[in-house]
Amino acid sequence: MTEQTSGYTMGYSEDFLRMLHRRSAQTHAAYLLPRLEPGMRLLDFGCGPGTISVGLAKAIEPGELHGIDLEESQVLMARAAAEAGEHTNATFHVGDVTALPFEDDSFDVAHCHAVLMHIPDTQAVLAEVKRVLKPGGMIASREMIGSSSFMAPDLGNSDAWATFARLIAANGGHPEMGKELKGVLLEAGFTGIRASASFDFFGTSEDIAFFHAVATGWFFSNEVMGAATKYGLATQEQFDAWRVATDQWRDHAGSIGAVGFGEAIASKSYSRTEDMGTG
Repeated sequence: MTEQTSGYTMGYSEDFLRMLHRRSAQTHAAYLLPRLEPGMRLLDFGCGPGTISVGLAKAIEPGELHGIDLEESQVLMARAAAEAGEHTNATFHVGDVTALPFEDDSFDVAHCHAVLMHIPDTQAVLAEVKRVLKPGGMIASREMIGSSSFMAPDLGNSDAWATFARLIAANGGHPEMGKELKGVLLEAGFTGIRASASFDFFGTSEDIAFFHAVATGWFFSNEVMGAATKYGLATQEQFDAWRVATDQWRDHAGSIGAVGFGEAIASKSYSRTEDMGTG
């Protein structure tokens, strides 16, 4: 059993930020967009650099979007993105999702992307989100399924994916949260859960080059390799072999890659009896 660490596994390196900036509401919150209406008040918790947030803000205009993230550098980027896109209905805050600075029953929708998977006490976060949602309000989450993520053909990288998942778990996270979402939301007392799944898919030559660059720059960084070796998750020799395999994957004519995600939308019930399953 590995010693558990703390902190955000993905970090804030330039390489991983490239992946975050590639995300948008259209590509990463497509399961939610049809349910949004003008005038809604939406909370985007763990908003990161705001690339998804600004699309959600546009969908609910003239309603308000409030984004919140623990990392100030991410909030500054989100504010810049909102200003550049003239999303005047979007406001971003530095804060902790386990202690939201909002009143009870104040949001129609709460959204997150790849956030619950990194938080050790998922139920504490969901209880706080539930507090700020209006009765009947929606929560929407899209979270990674580590075991459904891959690079093909497998030229020796499957163990690297498993190590990535173990690294998230060693930091107190949940690499299979996408599979667990329905049960986690049920445990938190949400109702009317609608679950689905999708992939972030990399198939074009440009996609392959992009994914290779991010994987090489982040997974093979000194910080990640050092953490993995320190906690006994992999050896330097394994990382060296995986780096070679990743280069071979990039150069293979038939290469593809995908990151699996589970999605769920659920509701805060109108009454305590519904929370108890008797409504």
